[in-house]
Amino acid sequence: MSPRLLGALSLSALLAGTAAHAQDPEACLAPRLSDVGWTDITATTAIADRILSEIGYDPDILVLSVPVTFDSLTSGDIDVFLGNWMPLQDPIQTPLVEAGRIDVVQTNLEGAVIGLATNASGAELGIRTYADIARFQEDLGGQIYGIEPGASANATILQMIDDDRFGLGSFELVESSEQGMLAQVQRAVQSGEPIVFFGWRPHPMNVTLDMTYLTGSEDVFGPNEGGAEVLTVTRPGLADECPNMGRFLGNLVFDVEAEDVMMKMILDDGLSPEETAETWLKENPEAIDRWLEGVSTTGGEPAAPVVKAALGL
Repeated sequence: MSPRLLGALSLSALLAGTAAHAQDPEACLAPRLSDVGWTDITATTAIADRILSEIGYDPDILVLSVPVTFDSLTSGDIDVFLGNWMPLQDPIQTPLVEAGRIDVVQTNLEGAVIGLATNASGAELGIRTYADIARFQEDLGGQIYGIEPGASANATILQMIDDDRFGLGSFELVESSEQGMLAQVQRAVQSGEPIVFFGWRPHPMNVTLDMTYLTGSEDVFGPNEGGAEVLTVTRPGLADECPNMGRFLGNLVFDVEAEDVMMKMILDDGLSPEETAETWLKENPEAIDRWLEGVSTTGGEPAAPVVKAALGL
């Protein structure tokens, strides 16, 4: 049995055996969560922050890069990360899980997709597969657009360039940020120029942009043309030490459609992450019951009624 599966089974047994409405010790009441600046993770982290705050915890969100996040989990300086995209982050995550230096709590999202994409102009030009990119190097200005430096997605693209995979050896990766990359895509759309960029789902870009995910990736971004899932990971031992919070994190599962909506609120509607969390929770009270099943406030009360009352539901 793999260490990851053994850990998951052990955690499931722990959570199943936790008495409903058990309280966490005082050392658990100020959890530190990492937000790596991706809108989906910003949104889900804001949801967790709001719920934990309403039930008596004092969470602290720190904006960190992916490498720093994993280093901080192993050192115990961060408690929770809701944005472990797999298999994209597999080279970082798997050795840490197998060594017992971080714990996997739950798969909080399934049905995600990651990979290179192009806009309508690129698709019309004939960019449909990874092998097509090099044929249109001049049209693309020899550039592929990625997200923030240090991200696993950028590392994967840089490796393709270094290996001259798909003939991309003379291309340049433009590292920016999620917002910077999407701004460049919008400029290309407005000017009718082709562009190749890193895309993913869930994200409002899939609704607001006429975009095409490239095929023939040879599993560069993982099997099934970049099919992905997102995991919740914690510092080692958190669920043992903080069973009430561990139960909440084990319950906290999202879907692609919900995250599309949350991300649209932030990116398109101009709401802050905090406003997004409040608005979405008020519009989806059934999620509160699901996520807080068997969870208590820090005072030992059933958590769901307390959160609903705080939201005026």
